[in-house]
Amino acid sequence: MAASVAQRRDQGPAVRPTTSVVVPTYNEQDNVVPLVLALQEVLGRDGRHEVVFVDDSDDATPDVVRAVAREVDLPVRLVHRAAGQRQGGLGGAVIAGIRASSAETVVVMDGDLQHPPATVPLLVAALRGHDVAVASRYCEDGGADGLAGGLRHAVSRASTWSAKALFPRRLRDCTDPMTGFFAVRRSALDVDRLEPMGFKILLEILARHPLRVTEVPFEFGERHAGESKADLRQGILFVRQLLNLRAGRMVRFGLVGLTGLAVNLACMALLLVVGVHYLPASVLATEVAIVSNFVLQERFVFGDRRGLSSRRRRAWQAVLFNNLEQLVRLPLLVLAVGVLGAGELASQAGLIVLAFAGRYAFMSRVVYPQRASGILVVLRRRSGGRPVAVPVDELVG
Repeated sequence: MAASVAQRRDQGPAVRPTTSVVVPTYNEQDNVVPLVLALQEVLGRDGRHEVVFVDDSDDATPDVVRAVAREVDLPVRLVHRAAGQRQGGLGGAVIAGIRASSAETVVVMDGDLQHPPATVPLLVAALRGHDVAVASRYCEDGGADGLAGGLRHAVSRASTWSAKALFPRRLRDCTDPMTGFFAVRRSALDVDRLEPMGFKILLEILARHPLRVTEVPFEFGERHAGESKADLRQGILFVRQLLNLRAGRMVRFGLVGLTGLAVNLACMALLLVVGVHYLPASVLATEVAIVSNFVLQERFVFGDRRGLSSRRRRAWQAVLFNNLEQLVRLPLLVLAVGVLGAGELASQAGLIVLAFAGRYAFMSRVVYPQRASGILVVLRRRSGGRPVAVPVDELVG
């Protein structure tokens, strides 16, 4: 490989890539080398293309990426997300890769060789005049023979049908919104709008953006090595993603808030019936509602953002904010009931509803912020030709 190194050294300043291939990986150490070599074969060695691995692995995958980057002329970069930083699963990894990439055209593909590298140039070419080029298993000459067994075929078809039924307009030009193989123009995306959850990042992109879509048929191949990551948990995440896309996070926060309001008012009414004064009754009822709201928000509203801090920290933040809000609310409750003569329960309900926007803003931005982090390792060659890894901290939010 010495000749290759010398050739790179004589090329002068680095060329800005026109295409970035983003590859999310999780324990794919045996697939990295054949994938990079195949991509170099179809993309060339002129520096106009790059590969960005976004790795969530616990095995030797990042070491293999670093090693192969020293041996090839195709620029290879690595974003390794350590345990506790893997927000959004595979979809979050793709978003981190898009943020870390350099080119206007971004191709996303799996790292297990079920997405054929030879299709990458076809996607890039098809993107001209469009915002997204989708590699589809279900259009024209496409095929899904690489899916293991009839059950996975049925699940794939059912998932596709469900998504298209819920988003008929956004998905009208896409036969395979479940695919993880596509090309997209970076300028067509508002990455901050995306809230990735599990495998189906293309569905997230198409549902949240009005995009011009075209398709390229491809044969979904068999896995080269390793094990499939599809399981029941991914199925549950897919259902949650559909609900999140269709209803929206604020709507779900509001629905949880309504259950909390019902709990609050029921507890307060019971305390008033047994003779407790309305002020301590309001405080005790609010404490019960704070706990019930936190449990439901963890599960149904902010489940995809729980990895950024400990549950204990999130709980204390939620309890502290809601109690501070209650301290502000109590004088207003006294004013409404004691001065204006309003009913205790009606006043309690009205004041809780009025605080909805502030409560949502605090929970979504402070307790559950949308942020991802990773270590971007840029593999460069020194003037003497020796490859070195340059770490760059990257915060996404």
